[in-house]
This record gives sequence, structure tokens and C-alpha cells, in this order.
Amino acid sequence: MSNRPENSRAPRNPASDIVRDAGIAAQAPAALHPYVLLLRLDRPIGTWLLLLPCWWGLALAASGATPPVLGLPVLGLWYGLLFGVGAVVMRGAGCIVNDIYDRDFDAAVARTADRPIASGAVSVRRALLVLAGLLLLGLLILAQFNPFTVGLGAASLALVFTYPLMKRVTHWPQIVLGLAFNWGALLGWTALRGGLDWPAAALYGAGIAWTLGYDTIYAHQDKEDDALLGLKSTALLFGRSSLAWIAGFYAATVALLALAGALVGLAWPFYAGLALAALHLVRQVRRVDLDEPKSCLSAFKSNRDFGLIVTAALLAGHVS
Repeated sequence: MSNRPENSRAPRNPASDIVRDAGIAAQAPAALHPYVLLLRLDRPIGTWLLLLPCWWGLALAASGATPPVLGLPVLGLWYGLLFGVGAVVMRGAGCIVNDIYDRDFDAAVARTADRPIASGAVSVRRALLVLAGLLLLGLLILAQFNPFTVGLGAASLALVFTYPLMKRVTHWPQIVLGLAFNWGALLGWTALRGGLDWPAAALYGAGIAWTLGYDTIYAHQDKEDDALLGLKSTALLFGRSSLAWIAGFYAATVALLALAGALVGLAWPFYAGLALAALHLVRQVRRVDLDEPKSCLSAFKSNRDFGLIVTAALLAGHVS
């Protein structure tokens, strides 16, 4: 149901109505509010979920890494900052691609009808121009890394442009989202190591399992609309068994994180932190109500805290 006041005759900027409670993003001039929404700057959780695997990869790779020029802490902080900017840029690019593909579907769903392209606040042509600018900026950021990481990062574009189409053809679009959103785990590792290895593969697998869990929760917000529109998701596939599947995905996440830590020889503080992170996921599964959209959104957003706990655990694991 729309939250718009039906009896108000005052002129209104719908984008400003949505952005007004968006923290720093709300400080943008009103004319830019449709673009704030287009890039989801009003909803930073997606940026966090894209960024955190990058930080995981950096933190895991730091075990035994010896960069030849800068000290490891300085290099790690610099790369962490670059990944932060890159996450904002590429999350925005991915949202534009998604909104262009889904503009007709979005217009038919109450939760997404106010998205700028679906509502007509931003034309497809203008969205494509913004997308081109973001991709150029993303390339400039990527160019700061070693050649292997540059090539690996460029390969992720195939996932960026493919994922939004997956819900039309498979009940497992969350797998493709997991491949895309956790690509940064590989980039973080290769930024310091210059190539891939088994610890990075285990970390990547952990991220994919994590995404399968949290995005199944997220998809339960739209399950009724998706069913009517003929779209697919793990939420619709699992139905009443979803909580068991989510718990399984989260268990795999913790197991693969433990494996990644063991493969690089992280010390006991990592496992203590990982246990705390696992408790966070248990609490999330126990509390979420998959038939209540607000509960789903709250549980979904809490995964930022899980990701930060894992980041801290990976860093603590270097302390013997």
C-alpha cells in the first residue's frame, strides 16, 4: 500500500519525500534526489554488503603477505578505502542496470513503484549516461591495483549485467547475486597476493552461502508480487521450508569462513570472533518472521553487523 497522502493538494517531490530520512544523502539538493534514489544512496545496506567481502579478502590475505614497497598496514588501509569508494560506485551501477531491466515490473509493485526509472523521474537515456560515468569511475579505481586484480575486476561486469535477468529464468537468482556481491572477496585477496589460492576460494564460497541466506530473507518481502508477475526466487522455491534452508546456508557460511581461516593459519581470536558472528546469525534466524516484510528487512539489514564482526575476527586472527 502506498504511503502517499491521498487528500494533500500541495505540490510534492516524491523523490524528496523518500530521501528526507536518508541521513547524509538527504543533504543533496532536491533536484538530485531522483539520482540519490537511482544509486540507492538512501539505502547504504547494499553498499555494505558489497564492501564487506572486499575487506574480508584483504584481512585474510594479510596473513603472511609481504608487499615490497609500502608497509602492509598502510597498503591495507589504502586498498580498503579504494574498495569503499568502489563499492558505492559499483553498487550504484548495478542498481541502474537492475532498474532499467525491471522498470515495468517495478511500476507494478507498491514497494518499488517510486524508483526513479519506473516512476519516470529519470529517463532511461539519463540513467545510461550516469551508468557510463560510474563505470568509468570504477575503471579508474580498479586501475590502482595490480594487473591480475584489474583483469579479475573487469570480469565481474558479466555478473553485473546478468544478475537482473536471472529472476526471469530460474528460482536461484540469489546464486548469481552471491557470485556478484562476493567477487570483492577475490579482489581483496588478489590485491595483496597477486593471484588466487584455496583460502580465497573458501572465503568466496562463504560469501555466496551468506548471500543465499540473507537474500532469501529479503526476497520474502516481495514473494506475493513476484508470484503474480511470474518472477522467481528462492523465497518462492523454498516456501514454508525457507527458515531451514536459510539456517543451512548460514551454517555453510560459518564453516567455510572457519576453513578459510585455517588455511592461512589464523590464531584463536579469529575463531572466538567467528563464534560471536555465528551467534548473530542464529539470533537472526530465530527472530525473523518471513511473513512480515518489516521483520524481513530488519533481519536483512542486520547482516551488516555480521559482516563487520567477521572483518574484526579476521583482523584479530593475526594476533597470536
